[in-house]
Amino acid sequence: MKITEKTTLKKILEQKGAEEILKKYNLPCLTCPMASSEIGFLKLGEVAEMYDLALDDILEELNKEGRVN
Repeated sequence: MKITEKTTLKKILEQKGAEEILKKYNLPCLTCPMASSEIGFLKLGEVAEMYDLALDDILEELNKEGRVN
């Protein structure tokens, strides 16, 4: 599965190792109590924009060859 800015956090978190990568970039949604009810429709690009995260770097690491399921 190729992860894009439109991929939901739920789909991303289903991928092996993805949570560690998102933690590395300080994605706040992983610890936010409200996110648990929103994670199915929150898109990576929207979250990155809201929190000024390095979307291109996150996507590159999430999609690194051999890492994506």
